[in-house]
Amino acid sequence: MLGPVLLAASRSDRMRKIVAAAPVTKPVVNRFVAGEQLDDAVGAVQDLDARGMEVTLDFLGEDITDPSEALRTRDNYLRLAEALKDAGLGPRAEMSVKLSAFGQALTGGHDIALANIRPVVEAAAAANTTVTLDMEDHTTVDSTLAILEELRREHPQTGAVVQSYLFRTEEDCHQLATSGSRVRLVKGAYKEPATVAFQDKREVDRAYVRCLKILMAGEGYPMIGSHDPRMIAITQEMARRFGRKLDEYEFQMLYGIRESEQERLVAEGHRMRVYVPYGTDWYGYFMRRLAERPANLAFFLRSLVSRG
Repeated sequence: MLGPVLLAASRSDRMRKIVAAAPVTKPVVNRFVAGEQLDDAVGAVQDLDARGMEVTLDFLGEDITDPSEALRTRDNYLRLAEALKDAGLGPRAEMSVKLSAFGQALTGGHDIALANIRPVVEAAAAANTTVTLDMEDHTTVDSTLAILEELRREHPQTGAVVQSYLFRTEEDCHQLATSGSRVRLVKGAYKEPATVAFQDKREVDRAYVRCLKILMAGEGYPMIGSHDPRMIAITQEMARRFGRKLDEYEFQMLYGIRESEQERLVAEGHRMRVYVPYGTDWYGYFMRRLAERPANLAFFLRSLVSRG
């Protein structure tokens, strides 16, 4: 029951102020967010690389309401691409972007977001890395996939994210499971209406398996975004069934969550990519992490009590 409440709170300015002002918040946020500065992000990449893991970096921010904020997001990603290039980390660290942070929700937002993300994709290519377009709520899916199609004409390595809780996602997976296509499959972390998305966890899980099968049987490169032990086991079985080698798919997990499992999969020879967020605009991301798993919320509440 708390999940929908937390998801609603993730877009509440009033709750943002309350949570941000709580003395305990910052130490807990540090579990899920690498830091606020670019140097923090680069340091996290170096640490994870030393442990045999790859990275996708997210400069936090979404739902911007002013074109200047979209330009600020663009410029921060351009600086990130340059930093990865200078440090020689491009082959180990890609970038994840939310198009709402590039102006997608503004008037004329589709064209604004495309214009702002294009130089980032070009800078990523120059740094020997790439970009994955995160998926947000269901109203953005058509625009995001259209921008993906446009970017892939010159940069076919550009990746996409699909969310299994949306009814449409199986068909999207069929369209995306093509040669060279990189697709991250997640369950979904936004509050969606019953008209467009499964509401029952078991239905979401079953849809995840159906989508996973489509991607693993296809010609693209599946990126399995899940911390669920059952989904990880199912992925390994499907990889065997479809004859996929260990470098023909990868697992992805969030920074600060199930780190021992990340290390176990690396030790078994799997590719593991850690989703590393950084920046000052951490609130929406943090609240969705609390909503996703009771253990995350319990961790936060224990910290509140212990620091009373």
